[in-house]
Amino acid sequence: MRQALYRGFLASCLVSLSTLSMAAQAAGFDHVAQLADKGFAISAQARLLGSGEVLGALDPDRALSPASVTKLYTAAAALDRWGPQHRFTTRFVSVGSVDPSGTLHGDLVLEGGGDPALTSEELWRLIQKLRESGVKRVDGQLVISQWRFGPVRCTTTDRCKTQTRGTNAYSALLSSAAINYGSWCATVAPGAVGQPARITSCDTVTPILRVDNQVRTVAANGSLSLSAARVTDSQGDTLKVSGQIPAGSFPQAIYKASSDPADQTGQTLLALLQQSGVAVSRGYAVSQQPPPVTAVQLAAVEGKPLQELLLRTLNYSNNFMADTLAMDLTVGSQQQLADAGAMLQRFAAGLPGHGAATLKSGSGLTPENRVSARSVDALLAAMYANASLFPTFVAGMQVPTNGPMHFIRRGSEVFQDHVMLKTGTLNEPVTVRAVAGYFRTREGRWGSFAVLINGTASTPYLSWRESLPLIAEDLTAMIERH
Repeated sequence: MRQALYRGFLASCLVSLSTLSMAAQAAGFDHVAQLADKGFAISAQARLLGSGEVLGALDPDRALSPASVTKLYTAAAALDRWGPQHRFTTRFVSVGSVDPSGTLHGDLVLEGGGDPALTSEELWRLIQKLRESGVKRVDGQLVISQWRFGPVRCTTTDRCKTQTRGTNAYSALLSSAAINYGSWCATVAPGAVGQPARITSCDTVTPILRVDNQVRTVAANGSLSLSAARVTDSQGDTLKVSGQIPAGSFPQAIYKASSDPADQTGQTLLALLQQSGVAVSRGYAVSQQPPPVTAVQLAAVEGKPLQELLLRTLNYSNNFMADTLAMDLTVGSQQQLADAGAMLQRFAAGLPGHGAATLKSGSGLTPENRVSARSVDALLAAMYANASLFPTFVAGMQVPTNGPMHFIRRGSEVFQDHVMLKTGTLNEPVTVRAVAGYFRTREGRWGSFAVLINGTASTPYLSWRESLPLIAEDLTAMIERH
């Protein structure tokens, strides 16, 4: 990062901060401090960005788990590396030749470019570009190349469980050739009353994975109740769906993480090629090897610009997208999540005023991540001082009054209208409730804040309903006084 642009600004902030007594700093977080009496560990700090004046702090140097507040580091590092308009490219390449009849003699290789938002729609466009290049048939194999990274070893309980059973989408596994956020999508629609529901694929209509359909269609006045899981055996993935759906209901989409994202891509892409009229004679395979240097590009599709990716990553706290972006920051082939964490730590170490950080992932799913409130504030100040990147960075945060996550619509009207934030949540192995971002005071001055709350094995469960109003009260007072 171009540190010279704002080194002096941050230095003045640090001088102001160091001259304040701990008692004076703690006064600003009186309501949050109540949680310390219940045994919760807290690190908090808020300050004005123009002057560096600290408005409140509570053990600001204590390193705690930030959970998904980690995604702010990933977003900042990605913007610093590539800029807002960067796009990731996915390509078809081959060493084979295309004869006048349109037959490709050789393997068709999909080179995964690490696009965290690559979907079936992009693959469909890629296939049409392949057809435009003259390919009508492949006399060879479809090869899914995840040479950059994948399969990435699981390092958290949720992701390790996903290898055999997928009960959610947030713990999707990682691959540079993954599509659809590493998850299968199926649509459940009612059939005739008393008959099984109709289950189709969101991507290929006819399901390409096995479906165990135990959903009954009930009368229109019945209740909707669906339960689903993806299970894996020696034959691959199966989507098990049970429950009931009333006649006349709108179709219901179900998302469950796949056991092998690159294999999911292979199945989906092969089906899309066939539907598009491009026959592949030898099926598909997954490879960790890069395409030969002699391979020629046949078609390519660019993904969405980074500024759009970050909107989705931060607004919806998408773990798959965040960790994929962090993996993209690594150099070389077959990198692992620890390598991505090392890149984020290196980025954080270069931020003026930032203390030590432990970052094992870009998503915050790894409970070992540790930063302090003062360090998060240093990150926020650095991005605020970067005039070309700040608009994209702050755009990914939510304003409580109109953000997509309804649970943050708590606290005063002042808090809901004047704060831009990113939340972080973990429930295991301990409770984590973390919030960081920016605020605008009554006078229009910019400020930044970070509040990290960690439980222990002996503390009670802490909900956002209990914690966010306390944070909101403290920030509201700061906003109104300035």
